[in-house]
Amino acid sequence: MEETEVPTEHLQEELEHRASHASPAERWISGVALSSALFAALAAVSALESGHHSNEAMLEQIRSSDHWAQYQAKGVKAAVLKTRIEILTAFGKPTSDSDHEKLKEYEHQQAEISTSAKEEEAASKGHLEAHHDFAKAVTFSQIAIALGAISVLTRRKKFWWVALSGGVFGAFFLVQGFLFARHL
Repeated sequence: MEETEVPTEHLQEELEHRASHASPAERWISGVALSSALFAALAAVSALESGHHSNEAMLEQIRSSDHWAQYQAKGVKAAVLKTRIEILTAFGKPTSDSDHEKLKEYEHQQAEISTSAKEEEAASKGHLEAHHDFAKAVTFSQIAIALGAISVLTRRKKFWWVALSGGVFGAFFLVQGFLFARHL
C-alpha cells in the first residue's frame, strides 16, 4: 500500500508570509501559522504510522496465507495416506503402524498450523485498524491546515476555530492509533 503524502508546504509558506505582514489587529494569524505547523507535524507522524501499519497488515496477511497453504498441503498428504490405508485394508493387506502414526502427526500439524494462521489473521486485522486510525488523523490534520489557510486568506477568524477543532480530531485519532497499536 502507498504511503500517505501530506502536501502542505506551500500552505505553510503562505501562512508564514501572511503572518509576518499582518497588522496588529490580525496577530491571530501568527496563531494560525503556529497551529498549522503543529498540524503538519501531526499529519507527517500520522502518515508515517499509517503506512507502517498498512505494510504490517499486508505482511501478516501474507504469512497467514502461507500458513493456510501449508495447512492444505498437510491435508492433502493426510488424505493420500488415509486412502492408502483404506485400500490396503480393503484388500486385506496389513497396514504399518508408521502410516497410522504419520496420519496422526499430519492431523496434529494441521491443528498447530491452523492456530498460527488464525493468529496472523488477527494481527493483520489489528494493524489494519491502527492504519485506519492513523489515516483519519492524517485526514483531519490536512483539513485543519486547509481551514487555517482559508481563515488567513479570507481574514475570518471563525475558520481558524473550525481548523483548531479539526486539528483536535486529528490529534485524537493519532493518540487512539498509538494506544491501539501498543496492544499489537
